[in-house]
Amino acid sequence: MSINTTLDYSPNFDKKKRKPKQIRFIVFHYTGMKNEKDAIKRLTDIKSKVSCHFLIRSNGAIITLVPELYVSWHAGISSWQKYKSINKHSIGIEISNPGHENNYRKFSKKQIHSILKLSKYLIKKYKIKINFILGHSDIAPYRKKDPGEKFPWRYLSKNKVGLWHNLNDKKLSKIRGIIVDKFNENNFLKNLYKIGYLRDLSKYKPENMKLIVKAFQRRFRQQLIDGVIDKECLLISKNLLKNLK
Repeated sequence: MSINTTLDYSPNFDKKKRKPKQIRFIVFHYTGMKNEKDAIKRLTDIKSKVSCHFLIRSNGAIITLVPELYVSWHAGISSWQKYKSINKHSIGIEISNPGHENNYRKFSKKQIHSILKLSKYLIKKYKIKINFILGHSDIAPYRKKDPGEKFPWRYLSKNKVGLWHNLNDKKLSKIRGIIVDKFNENNFLKNLYKIGYLRDLSKYKPENMKLIVKAFQRRFRQQLIDGVIDKECLLISKNLLKNLK
């Protein structure tokens, strides 16, 4: 299997090559800029100090910016499970989309087709686990919202790209907004830790917890992003862990 891409190399990467076995993650981003040309310019500008391995344009075309065996600068301060500095272990994929600050929109069908094709290629090539296919907001919840609640996580999961729950939507909607007690709030946070969101619960301040909950919701409960731990979120977190066993 091969992927057709055009080349527009970025200078923003670590010069030392890594081994294929070091690549454990796929991380999705949106460009977050009004203009696609400006986004490409920024990702290839040495002054910006940001890049990614691939960019998917609005029309679905894929651009290679950094060869896979080099570390691109896409994740920043980040963590997942035992891993810190996700850049070292990941392939970063930017998808052209203006983002939350610029009239955030749905991803096009052509983009979704390319996301699926590229992801399957990378999963097979690097043996990437289902729960190591992530969004930027998963690994950096205090700073990032992308790829956001319009990203097609459910559809991708049905096609074996990424994790999703297998719960009934109608049943879930009936418990949406029902706040949990302190005991179950703690259970939810423990579930997030087991999934990968929290490296060390003791280091997280309560005022920041809302951002982590929102990151979870953008990923797994996209209908309502309020940062509140309710029964729906708790049940989804339990189901995700069950599916990982």
